Order: sequence, then C-alpha cells, then structure tokens
Amino acid sequence: MNSSGTPLTPGRRSLMLSAAGLLLCLPRTACAGAQVEEPLADAVRTALAASVANSAPPRPRFDQIDERLAYLRWLGAMSEKLKKRKSEAQIRIEFLETLWYESKRAGLEPSLVLGLVQVESGFRKYAISIAGARGYMQVMPFWAKLIGDGQASRLFHMQTNLRFGCVILRHYLDREQGDLYLALGRYNGSRGRPEYPRAVFAARKQWLMPGEV
Repeated sequence: MNSSGTPLTPGRRSLMLSAAGLLLCLPRTACAGAQVEEPLADAVRTALAASVANSAPPRPRFDQIDERLAYLRWLGAMSEKLKKRKSEAQIRIEFLETLWYESKRAGLEPSLVLGLVQVESGFRKYAISIAGARGYMQVMPFWAKLIGDGQASRLFHMQTNLRFGCVILRHYLDREQGDLYLALGRYNGSRGRPEYPRAVFAARKQWLMPGEV
C-alpha cells in the first residue's frame, strides 16, 4: 500500500523498486563507495601493479585502414553524445581517446566503461563519494596503496583513474569467471544485488554504435 492508501500490485511494486535502484545510482551520488578491500595473492597484486604502472600514452595503432576508420567513426559519434556533459571539444576528445585506449587495453567494451562512468560519476572528473571513492570511475583510495604508488591524489588524473578503474573491473571479471553481472556488483560492493548492474547495463545502451547490441 502506498502513502495514499492505494494497494500496490506486484507489477507496481516491482516498478517502484527498480526506480529506487536507479535513484541509488544518480550522478550526484557515488555508487562505488562501498568497494571492499580484499586480500590479494602476491602474484595477483604484482600483475595488477604492473598493469597500472605502464604509462604508455593512449595512442591506438591499427593494422588495417578499416579499423582506423571505425575508430574515428566511434570517436565522432561518442563526442556528439558527450557534448552536453563536456562542452569543450579538446577535453571531450582526450577523454574519449583515453577511455577507448584503457578499455581495449583491459579487454573491456568502451560502451560498458562509458556506462559505468555515467552511473558512477556523471562524467565528473573530481567526483568524490561519501566513502572517499574518487574520479570518473570512483576508485577507492586503498587501491593506490595496494597496487599503485600510494598517492591517492593521482586518482583524479584522467588516465590514471580510467586505468585503475578498467584494471580493477577486469580483475573482478576474471575473479567471477567472466560473469559481468557479478563483476559489476563486486565493483560496486553490492555483489548479488541487481540495482547497480542494471543501472550500468541501462546506461551502456546509450553509448552503443548503431548495430551494436
């Protein structure tokens, strides 16, 4: 029954719960604030540290001209979609180039990472959660100590933040044996709950190229 005394049908109750889940992930809130620090095997820690330490610039190389043209089409389409959130063209392009590079480097779909950034920070570079998660992908500071150089302030650097976020999500995806639903839940600190994965999947659809599913 709602506040007006009207009984809630199962369908209406489900709709309200879904809406509540999305409200939990509005851009002004930080959805990764509950990331949990977990013990890592030495080999895993070493591998993750190596992954974030490589500071190669985000300059993709293509063996085929068709691949380069596809990339340029993607860059143009995503830039147009992102214009309302990042009005300055150069900043927008640099962000997209870096996100594409770091996504591909980690074996992730750029559309998925764009959806995650939208849910996590609303594309705000200096977003901070209540728990202290930072930047575009809302990376918790303990990761800087665990696999980085210990300087949490660097998580506001664009490429550093995107690299950490992509490497962490890739780590969770490997831990969950490719189950993206569970990996996203682990990234958010809400493993097994549907609200956060659903929000990211919904946001991802906005960043797909025509013909992608």
